[in-house]
Amino acid sequence: MSSARPNLPGRIGYMFGRTLPVELREWVRADILGPGGTRRYLLRWNLPLIPFLLLFLLIPGPVWIPLSMMLLLLIPWIYFSVALMPIWQRHRLQQHGFDPGLLGAKARARADRERADYERRFGR
Repeated sequence: MSSARPNLPGRIGYMFGRTLPVELREWVRADILGPGGTRRYLLRWNLPLIPFLLLFLLIPGPVWIPLSMMLLLLIPWIYFSVALMPIWQRHRLQQHGFDPGLLGAKARARADRERADYERRFGR
């Protein structure tokens, strides 16, 4: 496995949807499918929203009003970012020349192991 990593402008471009060069394909695969891939995705989608939500604190009145307005936007934003994560990951894999079937490989392998274990214990 290559230890090549994108430089800062390359990483920023990657975060905004740019395709990285071929020599960084393994880094992209590890970024999407590796340990912490879900955490990185959620941070990249949700952290940029925080400064805009903090603008609600400038609204005069009791503090619960801007906080509730922030929650009314934040909760659906997080919900949809989690719901759309596999679609975005599949797109990024295709964009960088990977088989989109890699996305569910771990789940399929786990299901196969569970089925084999079940058939071994209980027969068919």
